[in-house]
Amino acid sequence: MSYMGEDIKKLGFGLMRLPKQDEVIDVEQVKKMVDLFMEAGFTYFDTAWAYAGSEDAIRQALVERYPRDQFQLATKNAAWINCKNREEAIAQFDTSLKQTGAGYFDFYLLHNLGEGRTRYFDDYDMWSFVREKKAEGKIRHIGFSFHSTPEELDAILNVHPEAEFVQLQINYADWENPAVQSRACYETARRHGKPIIIMEPVKGGMLANPPESVRNIFREADLDASFASWAIRFAASLDGIITVLSGMSSVEQMEDNLSYMKDFQGMSDQEKTVLDKAQKALQAIPLIPCTTCNYCAKVCPKEIGISGSFTAMNIHTLYGNKEVAKGQMQLLVGGHGRQTADQCIKCGKCEQVCPQHIQIRDELEQVVNTLL
Repeated sequence: MSYMGEDIKKLGFGLMRLPKQDEVIDVEQVKKMVDLFMEAGFTYFDTAWAYAGSEDAIRQALVERYPRDQFQLATKNAAWINCKNREEAIAQFDTSLKQTGAGYFDFYLLHNLGEGRTRYFDDYDMWSFVREKKAEGKIRHIGFSFHSTPEELDAILNVHPEAEFVQLQINYADWENPAVQSRACYETARRHGKPIIIMEPVKGGMLANPPESVRNIFREADLDASFASWAIRFAASLDGIITVLSGMSSVEQMEDNLSYMKDFQGMSDQEKTVLDKAQKALQAIPLIPCTTCNYCAKVCPKEIGISGSFTAMNIHTLYGNKEVAKGQMQLLVGGHGRQTADQCIKCGKCEQVCPQHIQIRDELEQVVNTLL
């Protein structure tokens, strides 16, 4: 598919979860993965300044081994991480150029806009910086990655029409998930005419091992297809997609992805029906019906991260992965400056304002018993 003059196939190599040996990125295995990826005709690589060791690894595995015009390299600027001023935010770009040795970036993203993070890019005037670098030829395409509401995405795109693309979390589990709103964010970006790069198509690996009811639906339809393949092909079948990033961690994962994406033509109507059944099976699993409206947060005297706790609990219910659920709680509760569920004094103010009539005190007690 050609977007913005770039001919890019529908699978991109996400470099966030590279294989490690003794806690260090295994560059030799990354080289094998890069070679398989390039030999199959794929060319898009996605790293970030914030991915420890990733930019250096891709310099060794890709940039120093292939002609620069044979691949597209994307990296990201996280101005909200330990940057006290514009100069420190800009320094991330120079560090990325040095670590990758790429000379220029085909795609440069302002990283993880949304909520309190957006203001750093405005305060440090990073939009004008990336426009300057594009004029210099150091950046070919400007965009941003985003984790927040469709309303905030709409507001950003209204203010910054210079964004050429948007990177969004999209997968079949989050398509109608009120805590993520994949579909609504996708439709917002398309309404603005922006092509989309998809991240988290396998939801951090969780859709590679979905709940049993979902696994049974996929097995019945195709015994040989991996569960991850259904997730990635769902994302790749959407209109207006530049590429779908898969954060591959092994040669085996690379080989699996290449097996069904090398000649990808889009999902058939029959396969879409199977996916629809899988989504309905997920929706049938009893979850806390939180829509993250956060009315409860406004009245909680202890400033507990109620919606973040419920999102983490729902992840645990769906996938049975306590470590991932705890990580999500740390991100969505502590990472947003909120208190954990064990601080609840059971005053009940939250329940008085909850539009979903959730028994919040009881559910928070379950969070404490399960995740804390």
